Amino acid sequence: MSKVCAVCGKKPSFGRNVSHSNRKTSRTFNPNVQSVTARINGKVKKAKVCTKCMKAGKVERVY
Repeated sequence: MSKVCAVCGKKPSFGRNVSHSNRKTSRTFNPNVQSVTARINGKVKKAKVCTKCMKAGKVERVY
C-alpha cells in the first residue's frame, strides 16, 4: 500500500529509534494518509490524502 499523499506528496521519512543504552535501530515515520472520496480537477475520485491536507481545506470531500 502506497503511503504517499495525493495532494502534497508527503511520503515516509526515515530515522532511528534510540534506546536508553544508546543502541540505534532503523524506523520509519509514516504520514497519516487516509483514503477519501474527493473532487479533484472537477472529477470525483478516490484518493489517499494526509490528514494535514484535509484539515487545511486543500481537499473538497464528497460524501
